[in-house]
Amino acid sequence: MENTKDLTEHSSRSERKRRDSFGMFDGYDSCSEDTSSSSSSDESEEEVAPLPSSLPIIKNNGQVYTYPDGKSGMATCEMCGMVGVRDAFYSKTKRFCSVSCSRSYSSNSKKASILARLQVTGKPPTKKAKVLQKQPLVAKLAAYAQYQATLQNQVKTKTAVPVEGFSWGNYITSNNLTAAPVSCFKHAPMGTCWGDISEGVRVEVPNTDCSLPTKVFWIAGIVKLAGYNALLRYEGFENDSSIDFWCNVCGSDIHPVGWCATSGKPLVPPRTIQHKYTNWKAFLVKRLTGAKTLPPDFSQKVSEGMQYPFKPSMRVEVVDKTHLCRTRVAVVDSVIGGRLRLVYEESEDKTDDFWCHMYSPLIHHIGWSRSIGHRFKRSDITKKQDGHYDAPPHLFAKVKEVDPSGEWFKEGMKLEAIDPLNLSAICVATIRKVLADGYLMIGIDGSEAADGSDWFCYHATSPSIFPVGFCEINAIELTPPRGYAKLPFKWFDYLRETDSIAAPVKLFNKEVPNHGFHIRMKLEAVDLMEPRLVCVATVTRIIHRLLRIHFDGWEEEYDQWVDCESPDLYPVGWCQLTGYQLQPPAPQTSRDSQSSSSKQKKKAKSQQYKGHKKMTSLQLKEELLDGEEYNFLQGASDQESNGSASYYIKQEP
Repeated sequence: MENTKDLTEHSSRSERKRRDSFGMFDGYDSCSEDTSSSSSSDESEEEVAPLPSSLPIIKNNGQVYTYPDGKSGMATCEMCGMVGVRDAFYSKTKRFCSVSCSRSYSSNSKKASILARLQVTGKPPTKKAKVLQKQPLVAKLAAYAQYQATLQNQVKTKTAVPVEGFSWGNYITSNNLTAAPVSCFKHAPMGTCWGDISEGVRVEVPNTDCSLPTKVFWIAGIVKLAGYNALLRYEGFENDSSIDFWCNVCGSDIHPVGWCATSGKPLVPPRTIQHKYTNWKAFLVKRLTGAKTLPPDFSQKVSEGMQYPFKPSMRVEVVDKTHLCRTRVAVVDSVIGGRLRLVYEESEDKTDDFWCHMYSPLIHHIGWSRSIGHRFKRSDITKKQDGHYDAPPHLFAKVKEVDPSGEWFKEGMKLEAIDPLNLSAICVATIRKVLADGYLMIGIDGSEAADGSDWFCYHATSPSIFPVGFCEINAIELTPPRGYAKLPFKWFDYLRETDSIAAPVKLFNKEVPNHGFHIRMKLEAVDLMEPRLVCVATVTRIIHRLLRIHFDGWEEEYDQWVDCESPDLYPVGWCQLTGYQLQPPAPQTSRDSQSSSSKQKKKAKSQQYKGHKKMTSLQLKEELLDGEEYNFLQGASDQESNGSASYYIKQEP
């Protein structure tokens, strides 16, 4: 008899060791008929609702849920220590909660039974006690679930209310769309550590196909990934997509496989498929062996990625939105997802504000303008207001160091630049002033104010300025100077007429990162003409590192040219994750009526250039570019270059 007992204990230990080696199966005990568990939880995230006295109690990993009427009509299993309704217990004596406990008690000593009960009471268990602890049957879980059908609405996960009924999941699914992966957005949470999260990854999520009064979980696999959002399917549904659902992978209810085991949470199969298997533990072991799940520290990394160094009351220098040529002092009013609402310091009612990302090239530390020679509007406020303090310089985005000691940009040189007042256009432009540390003041030819109030500052390494000929090489329409009559526009003629030279090609930033974007990918993008708005958008063109962003539902004239590393682009689901309001696609019938004042201005400006024919190919001659010969690398207009490339090659004499 003693040998039989030792053999049983050894077999149980082996089974326990085998399950532990997977590192993910301990939490399944709550839905298996004859398994053991050694984990217990001292904490519970949610308050457990009272259970009716007419049903057996549910116990998971040592957590015992009691009835409101105390010990009335209760019994305790002499084998596993489970407390439940006496009438629901097994045998005439009501000493055991199940047939398995009755048989186990018969084949084991009373001493082992006492050890198992000590574990339930919270005292330190021995290895033998761990082996003998049992869990409720699937049948009891099923009965319990059926009784609680009327309480189903109480345990549904809270979700963000979509703006005007818009749902990324429905939008992606109904149109068979593809979203840009999170790894494309290095400035976004998890952008640099997204890793191998892809289709097929398994997670533990709340089981909404259930009637329990408390939140229970089940395993689901990622069927499709769209940014942060994943289309999930519960394990056991195979090819049945009837209750597939979308959720944000970085949400608080998504966990790696094994989380339930360590947190003392029950895993319960969905009601729809509960009848399919009698041994769910074996099913899960088979399905999950070798499967991938989220890293154990995934939620911690998400949390760390959403910690932002900028705080309310910090003072910064930011571009003056009424005069682009100068900066002003502004105070951080709020921070949402790394986006800053800045209130200009002189705004008494705090309505004169400006939105930008904390890594935007438009904000700088206090004193930056003076240090480089940039125009600055002095505040009428002579001293800092109470509680306001200067943001530390190290918080701001760093620009690449440049060496202006050799050949460098000079005033009067011509180039092509994205118009900050009409971001859908790349225009003929001129360097109006060279500042310190590599900064340049740029003006758009033909539309400059006499006092230079619409000049704007770009760094020499900015991806928003281009050498002469960039648009022609890449089949982009170049916007000529307003009023220029000699069309089609030709750079060679224009340089000769204005007695100007083109900025040397070698001074421009020609690095093309491996960005990962492709045409027709979906994302969330800031409308830079109204930077408080983040909208549903699509990548429609890719020119090396330059992206053409289209706002879904709006005309193409509202498109914007944006760099692939712009902090104003975000993965699908970013707004939901951070709590920022997402602007849905404009309805087909009301695009014109919903146009904001800023878009109306942009439309008016774009109409100034209507009637111009699309630029034809240019033939650059030897006399161009100050006597130097350049051979421009010809490529497709929508070149999806994902590696470093020099698309301007100088021909050495």
